[in-house]
Amino acid sequence: MNDKRGFEFLEHTADAYVAAYGKDLAEAFENAAYAMFEVMTDTKKVIPSIEDHVEVEASDEYALLYNWLEALLVKFDVDGILFSKFRVSIGSTAESFSLRARIWGEKFDSTRHLQKVGVKAITYHRMEIIKNPAHVTLKFILDI
Repeated sequence: MNDKRGFEFLEHTADAYVAAYGKDLAEAFENAAYAMFEVMTDTKKVIPSIEDHVEVEASDEYALLYNWLEALLVKFDVDGILFSKFRVSIGSTAESFSLRARIWGEKFDSTRHLQKVGVKAITYHRMEIIKNPAHVTLKFILDI
C-alpha cells in the first residue's frame, strides 16, 4: 500500500483496478476519487484553485461509491476540470446513503497536465467494500 496517497493500483489485464484506503468510509471515498484522477493525470500537478460541490444518494454503499465516482467523471467530461482535493461527508438513514463533498481542482491544461488514459466508466465488477475497526478498503475497476 502507498500510505502517502491512500491507494494503489492492483493487477488487471485491461482496466484500472484500484484499492483505496481510509481510516473511515469518507476518507476511503476521498482516496478513491484521488486514484481515479491519478489514472487520468499526475494529480500532484493539479492546483486545487476551483472549488465545487457534489451530492449523491444511493440505496447502498456500493451504489454510493459508483454514483460518487460517476458524478466526478461527469464533471470532468462536461467542465474539463481535473480534481485533486476532496472533503467527503457520508450520512445514512434506514433507506439510503448520502454523500456530500467539497472538491477542488483546475481546468485541464495540456501544457501542464500529463494526459495518461481516459476513464470511460465506473464499474460494479469486482467492487468490494471491506470495513475493519481501524480502516476501510474500497476495491473497484475503472473502465479505461
